[in-house]
Amino acid sequence: PQPRFGQQLGAMAPTEKKAEADAKGGKDKKEEKKMTKEEKKREEEMSPEDIELRDKLAMMVERAKDTDEAVAKAALETMKEEIRTATSSMTSVPKPLKFLRPHYDGLKEFFEGMMDSTNKTALSDILSVLGMTMAGTDSRESLKYKLTGLKGGLDVWGFEYVKNLSGEIGVEWGVRKAAEKSTDDLKALVDEIVPFNMKHSSEPEACDLLMEVDLLPEILEHANENNFSRIALYLTNCANYVPEPEDAVIYNAVYQIYRKVNRLPEALRIAVRLNKEELAQEVVDACEDEQVKKQLCFMIARHGAMNIKSEDDDLVAILGNAQLSEHFLSLARDLEVYEAKTPEEIYKSHLTESRAGAANVDSARANLASTFVNAFVNAGFGHDTLLTGDAKWIYKNKDHGTMSAAASLGMILMWDVDSGLSQIDKFTYSSDDYIKAGASLAVGIVSANVRSECDPALALMTEKVESDKSTIQRIGASLGLGLAYAGTQREEVLELLTPVIADPETPIDLFSLASLALGLVFVGTGKPDIAETIMQGMMEREEKVMEDTMARFACLGLGLLFLGLQETADVTMEAISAIPGQIGQYCAFTVETCAYAGSGNVMKVQKLLGVCAEHLEENNSHQAVAALGIALVAMGEEMGADMSARSFEHMLQYGEVNLRRVVPLAVGMLHMSNPKPTVIDMLSKLSHDGDAEVAQGAIMALGLVGAGTNNSRVALLLRQLSTYYGKDPNNTLFVVRMAQGLLHMGKGLMTLSLQYSDRLLTSPTALAGILTIMHSCLDFKGIILGKYHYLMFMLSTAMQPRMLVTLDEELKPLPVTVRVGQAVDVVGQAGKPKSITGFATHTTPVLLSYEQRAELATEQYIPLTSVLEGFVILKENPDWKPDTTADSTKKKEKPMGGLDDLASDEMKKLALKMQHVRPDQRMYDK
Repeated sequence: PQPRFGQQLGAMAPTEKKAEADAKGGKDKKEEKKMTKEEKKREEEMSPEDIELRDKLAMMVERAKDTDEAVAKAALETMKEEIRTATSSMTSVPKPLKFLRPHYDGLKEFFEGMMDSTNKTALSDILSVLGMTMAGTDSRESLKYKLTGLKGGLDVWGFEYVKNLSGEIGVEWGVRKAAEKSTDDLKALVDEIVPFNMKHSSEPEACDLLMEVDLLPEILEHANENNFSRIALYLTNCANYVPEPEDAVIYNAVYQIYRKVNRLPEALRIAVRLNKEELAQEVVDACEDEQVKKQLCFMIARHGAMNIKSEDDDLVAILGNAQLSEHFLSLARDLEVYEAKTPEEIYKSHLTESRAGAANVDSARANLASTFVNAFVNAGFGHDTLLTGDAKWIYKNKDHGTMSAAASLGMILMWDVDSGLSQIDKFTYSSDDYIKAGASLAVGIVSANVRSECDPALALMTEKVESDKSTIQRIGASLGLGLAYAGTQREEVLELLTPVIADPETPIDLFSLASLALGLVFVGTGKPDIAETIMQGMMEREEKVMEDTMARFACLGLGLLFLGLQETADVTMEAISAIPGQIGQYCAFTVETCAYAGSGNVMKVQKLLGVCAEHLEENNSHQAVAALGIALVAMGEEMGADMSARSFEHMLQYGEVNLRRVVPLAVGMLHMSNPKPTVIDMLSKLSHDGDAEVAQGAIMALGLVGAGTNNSRVALLLRQLSTYYGKDPNNTLFVVRMAQGLLHMGKGLMTLSLQYSDRLLTSPTALAGILTIMHSCLDFKGIILGKYHYLMFMLSTAMQPRMLVTLDEELKPLPVTVRVGQAVDVVGQAGKPKSITGFATHTTPVLLSYEQRAELATEQYIPLTSVLEGFVILKENPDWKPDTTADSTKKKEKPMGGLDDLASDEMKKLALKMQHVRPDQRMYDK
């Protein structure tokens, strides 16, 4: 069948308009002759049917101007019918519109002189349709005649006409709003168009129109069980591209839609995206189904910074992530990676040719590197080859090294608070202050992302923060509290740490790290009293003291308070301008970039690019924060991340060396645990840079980009770099080792990715941990390669298992088959498009990488949330029937004879076995 009239009307408008302009301008005789020749030629080409139609329409136009109303009415009806039933192909305009073009101006003039009557409204409708292709640009004649025509009747003219009207309404609405005129007639038309669009499955057009005319909340009355998912998906993706506060309006509309159709897990995702604790609490309270409530609690626990109250002990345990360790270990056993790995297995020194004169093997620096590699690789597994069981390894390190070694035990025992604390306990009684400090930090790392009823961390650290203890012990305890209670907003921690910050005698490193700990605990709350205390502490200290490299963490602590709060930070920004010296600028940019983190705000990115463009020889530390800030602001959505990557390339080419040092880190932050080939190429080039800090930044970024992925290409690069930098064991080689540890983090079962839940949400505590690492890497020499290497353990708030575990209604693991593949963008596509491509079928639990998505392979179970990530509770599908057809055909084909029978039984057993073996195990004949 031919397409409906008007599907490609837009295509022919410009040429026709040109013809119209030519016709209007006075032409000389020659041109007129030329035109008539062309007309004759065209007429010769026209078929008899076309000539007949043209003459018929010309006659109808004359008759429409007849004084006899009945004659005029019949003519208008015929015209309407001809236009409505006309067909068009993709390249040609409907014939009636073509032939009515010369009469358009005449009809308009006649319309102006008509008395009000039914014929006038009928002609108005026809002119509105003709105006779609014949009116001048910006004349909005189609809309003008529609408003004077018949109400309703959009079905008659088809979809393209409605689309054209919607566009004109948007423009007209803006003009009238600016002139403060009434828009009631437009609103009435919108109320006709939106149901029309909904009925014809073009929800995106309906949403666009309502957003144009600021009536988005009205979408709620049109949402129902059949169309809510398409509307919500489209609006959620639109929110990335509108400025604030309009994005909140869109998210609120989506939240209301989900609440209307009682999709509570989806509503919770939006509440978390809006960062509104009261909405999240409302969703949990509104939920009556116990299983769905548990699912909601799993989702809140993954976010890490929502303090939802519940009376039910089971729910409190889920909210505290109590089962995380148990499920993670069962995943490790499932994938047969439970055995501890040694640092040597990661370095694979036998594969790299050792250079003559390589560094002494058992140096304290090499041991410290092994400590970190061991901690990252065996993180969360509860046992390793260096520290658990025998504590001699700690004494193979020196001073601050012993602190990191003791703290690394916390990372190995991560998430397992009960048995973890008993193993760390022996170090808390050590005579060495560094080991005691490390033990305090270990307690914090064990408790990261896990909340326990009995608050062991608080009980153990309270006295260690007090002023009679050594500075290093107080630092360990402060950071331990920050990690253990990240995102919990616990007042007890505030009471403990405020005196430390408020005391002007506190050493600068303790002051800064205590501020950072408070920033972690109260991340994204914007509490003015804490901000005031930190700023007061910064102003009371002399400018000379504040020039210390550690002062940057006080700024970061302040920034974390306002993480993602946007305008709320403005008041504090004003106050920061009173802080003198370079640190004041550093602080201002840190707070501003944190406040707009993940917002994709274009104006802020432009401002930051402007700051980076200045060529400053000294006092330029704030430029580093600005460059990091570009990545921080842009990381909310794919497009922004790609665009900022281009800006970073310019910085590498034209920027001063201080900017070039930051670029690899910023690129790493945009692609956490997402090793894209282009990114690896870029970092690989920079890892051989002449400037040592650029190279170190690039190597660290390689570790972060590949974190937890075991990416073979990055592994090979890092092994080559370990040979290349073999002569610099104390600095760059140490960073290479750290990167190797990060790459194999959790033996490939963990991720540092900040976005989760189909990349819609960002965990603020994870982002806070990553930002700490980024700011530490701005000064490798003074921090990571100095005596503050233990700050690398701040990553523990961002470390999450990248698994999908399906549970039954009793919360026991329930193995089901799932398809895992590349996520596909299906926004606004017609029908039911596939949301993943190139999938493989596995049995849960399975691992998901950054750009992958999972869906259930059969309909035997119904998941309680639409996004399959982390912990998903399944309930049985009552309508599911096993596929009986396959069985019946088998029975028919039963072979004769005992031997065949036996063979088929053997085969059956083998086939059953193979069903539950994953492809990667088949390779090893397991």
